[in-house]
Amino acid sequence: MTTSTAATQPLRIGTAPDSWGVWFPDHPGQVPWQRFLDEVAEAGYTWIELGPYGYLPTDPAQLGEELGSRGLKLSGGTVFTGFHKSGDQFARAWEQVERVAKLTAALGGEHIVVIPDLWRSDATSEVLEARTLDAEGWQRLAAGHDALGKALEEEYGLHQQFHSHADSHVGTHSEVERFLELTDERFTNLCLDTGHFSYYGGDNLRLIEDHPSRIGYLHLKQVDPVRIWDVLKSDQPFAEAVAEGIMVEPNQGIPPLDPIIEAVAALDPNTFAIVEQDMFGCSVDAPYPIAERTLQTILASTPSAATDH
Repeated sequence: MTTSTAATQPLRIGTAPDSWGVWFPDHPGQVPWQRFLDEVAEAGYTWIELGPYGYLPTDPAQLGEELGSRGLKLSGGTVFTGFHKSGDQFARAWEQVERVAKLTAALGGEHIVVIPDLWRSDATSEVLEARTLDAEGWQRLAAGHDALGKALEEEYGLHQQFHSHADSHVGTHSEVERFLELTDERFTNLCLDTGHFSYYGGDNLRLIEDHPSRIGYLHLKQVDPVRIWDVLKSDQPFAEAVAEGIMVEPNQGIPPLDPIIEAVAALDPNTFAIVEQDMFGCSVDAPYPIAERTLQTILASTPSAATDH
């Protein structure tokens, strides 16, 4: 546990459909969206993400009413990109943006979290492409994200936050560093997912210290510090590792969240810190008590945490 300085103000703590086991717009095993919203409010959160587009109502008036009636607010939405690939990847990304960004902006959200295509499918575990990028792939990746970030700012007033990810081309500390070197902070910054960054041994606090201006958003998550080594040694696909509990309830894993929250709060107290524990495949009854305990753990141990401000 760390202590806050007098100048430190609370981050905006929220949660996401992912913490309720939601990965797809429509899946028979997932919790119904009405129950998700009810339980988020009951657990004490104020801020949420959209999750996969189509899971929550896509009509702005309906969604606004559903959120408002529960005292909830929207922090941002999510899109998926493949800018490292050849072909017109911008058109593919923008097709999503036109739906997700429009809804996000209409509900007062501020950010679009952008997740890169994985080299291994999270649906089938099939290996789809090489694990690492060549120089041309890196250049396409960076240029594509800068173009997307610029367009998001100009068209919707939203900020792009890039999410490094397990089983993607940008996962390790050095890969994230390279991505930052190649991109422009005016248009492209990081959704620092603490669990995904730790998945490959990344040092969250070091990244924050080395690149304070590039930390635009947080996903709060922890990874099992023992099981991760078996996952990496056996080359287990990410989706399978999630199903077996690689992402754990705070504070049962790494990295410690308290100092990360404090460090980012000192940089910008308006930063969103969204609890996002990968739980796809879980029982619909499992998420709520975990989400409630997680919020209380964060609020009790971190002076700079708040659900709303």
